[in-house]
Amino acid sequence: MIIRKALDSDLDNILSVERAAFGSEDGAEIVQKLLGDDSAKPIVSLVAFQEDRAVGHIFFSRATLEPNVPLSLSILGPLAVVPDAQRQGIGGKLIENGLDILSKSGVDLVFVLGHPTYYPRHGFIPAGNLGFESSYPILEKNADAWMVQELRPGIIGNFRGKVICADSLDDPQYWQE
Repeated sequence: MIIRKALDSDLDNILSVERAAFGSEDGAEIVQKLLGDDSAKPIVSLVAFQEDRAVGHIFFSRATLEPNVPLSLSILGPLAVVPDAQRQGIGGKLIENGLDILSKSGVDLVFVLGHPTYYPRHGFIPAGNLGFESSYPILEKNADAWMVQELRPGIIGNFRGKVICADSLDDPQYWQE
């Protein structure tokens, strides 16, 4: 398997992975919106290939913290792996590669709204009880789905606030887990 930064020429493959993974246009729609959204930049978009076939994709977009603080934040999402390639560690490798790139670029915190049993295996912890509010309210029963990972030690516990996502993600439909 090869994981690399996505190229413009990878767009059709990426959208195909997103559609297959989610069984709908949702993931593909979000990716297309984020790619054209200046408020999402800088972005990290990685694609995983098995031989010549795209089997996975991960996207990280810029976020900010209110009140305005001098931190660099990213939101992970979407993460997609085609169904016949799931449970092979591809998603985990995409997360690991993405976090490594973000860490080297100076990102302090990465947030995700995702499955609360999957993302903790990759270093994410519930964010709400640490003082990080999501862009939109999350139902109490799903509170553990809003997670964070600290890429620079000393941030958690010293900062708190509301995470403001890119304009393309600023829609309540994307904040339901």
